[in-house]
Amino acid sequence: MAGLPNQRVTVAGSETGSLPITAQQEHFSVAFTRMVAYAAGFSVKSHEPDYDGVDITIVSSAEYETYYCPEIELQLKCTTQHHYLHDDHLSWPMEAKPFKKLTHPKRYNPALLGVLLIPEDNHGLLLLEQDEDMLLTRSRMYWQWARDLGTIPDDQATKTVHLPRANLFDVEQLQGIMETIGEGGV
Repeated sequence: MAGLPNQRVTVAGSETGSLPITAQQEHFSVAFTRMVAYAAGFSVKSHEPDYDGVDITIVSSAEYETYYCPEIELQLKCTTQHHYLHDDHLSWPMEAKPFKKLTHPKRYNPALLGVLLIPEDNHGLLLLEQDEDMLLTRSRMYWQWARDLGTIPDDQATKTVHLPRANLFDVEQLQGIMETIGEGGV
């Protein structure tokens, strides 16, 4: 979308139905994650289809103490439901099948769950504000190691997991996550 110089352009959710809101949210969570990963100096591999409970893999090209080119797999979710956000964590209900894939004890690469919380207003989904000087989103992603999500009984259909608000998915934390993996700490 082009605007006049220094004119703020707001991109809202599709009212014409060109993409369902759920598809917009899925793509936006991947785009958000890619921007953070690229800003942190990492590359991204995509998974199509998302059969193994992983949406993308973030890859470092660096050599750490223990590993060269470590990777981390992410399952991404996106929501406008701010009632999931509490003082110290974000609650997220996960269906049993993707939960079991993400937390499988034999998973080769370390994995994270990331939940992107995006704003909603009375006129639709406000995803971006943009002008010549900036691209702004009022979205934020919280994450948790898959290994720390616990287990789910075979007869249970869903499990609510908690992602600490201290686990804000940003450049600094992503670099720390990768360093932990690269140093053999996972």
